[in-house]
Amino acid sequence: MRELTYYIGVTLDGFIAGPDDEVDFFPVTPAFAETLGTELADIQPAHVRAARGGAEESLTRFDTVVMGRRTYEPALALGITDPYSHLRTVVFSGSLDDPGEANVEIVRTDPVARVRALKAEPGLGIYLAGGAVLAGVLLDEIDSLIVKKYPVIAGSGIPMASHRFAPTPFALDTVRSFDNGCVVLEYSRPR
Repeated sequence: MRELTYYIGVTLDGFIAGPDDEVDFFPVTPAFAETLGTELADIQPAHVRAARGGAEESLTRFDTVVMGRRTYEPALALGITDPYSHLRTVVFSGSLDDPGEANVEIVRTDPVARVRALKAEPGLGIYLAGGAVLAGVLLDEIDSLIVKKYPVIAGSGIPMASHRFAPTPFALDTVRSFDNGCVVLEYSRPR
């Protein structure tokens, strides 16, 4: 069975973005970006992979990305209809038009049912690219977390998961710190 991994950056107070989707306050150093870009090359958008010279690299951890409309829309605003062309892309939205990309599937039905079907298929892992509402809806399906905890307090903004109150335990697997003060924590769902 494939696993769903929620990979996300958060502030010390648990926000993935500011109230107006701001993310420019997260401190990113070249060394930090290089390390995560190398280790998690599968989940870099296609244009980032190409800039790093890794556009043709084989996938090692993920072959599918799922996201909500709000996560997909910034690429659309730039005219990019397939931001993860190296991954099968599933976008959950009741209002988006089909972009006409063979690699991009717009799902208008239950996200839980679709993710369960994806998890039952053969292949590599599934990367949950956010955001908060979709993570909240899919919380029971998330098998692991990769959390980049940045040394900044936002005060308010978009939480890591929203939609419902559902305390869900995860077990801490690894902790690594980086030169920008960020700590990357990896968790798995206890079995």
